[in-house]
Amino acid sequence: MKNVLLISICKEPLHEYEFVKPIEDILERGEISCKNIHYQNFREEDLSSADAIIIAGTSLKDYKFIEDIKMFKWIKNTKIPILGICGGMQIIGLIYDGKLKSGTEIGYFNESFTENFLGLTGDQEVYHLHNNHLDKNSLENFKFYTKGTITQAIKHNNKEIYGTLFHPEVRNKKLILEFVK
Repeated sequence: MKNVLLISICKEPLHEYEFVKPIEDILERGEISCKNIHYQNFREEDLSSADAIIIAGTSLKDYKFIEDIKMFKWIKNTKIPILGICGGMQIIGLIYDGKLKSGTEIGYFNESFTENFLGLTGDQEVYHLHNNHLDKNSLENFKFYTKGTITQAIKHNNKEIYGTLFHPEVRNKKLILEFVK
């Protein structure tokens, strides 16, 4: 059985019901073991039993994780596959010297995937809920999987590190299970 380390970046514990709990439910229905931990309580020893890591998103006005970005420096050294969702993707980008740009998007949008990204191909409806996104020009060593000016899906060129700016736990649940495979 796969073991997933699910990392919450929510400043407010109540927000975990919207951003973390749905991912836990998807993993549970897929019969995947999950350990949930808040990033401020993370220790490198937590990686020892993880087969995969998911960094969940958070609410629109929660930027605490950006202030604490140094707490995520372990991402560059781990060999464990990582999926960063929304704020999690922003963390991945910042750790790899990317820059954030502001731009709020809320609601369901059609995104065009240029090739297979964890089971998503072609035109897909996805759910956006973000105030920031990664500047494509600042992000080296990553492949972009969606058309448009705001990148919605990335993968590191040499590592199993993925990011989605959209929230697959809302509309594209199979992506989470595909990642854990």
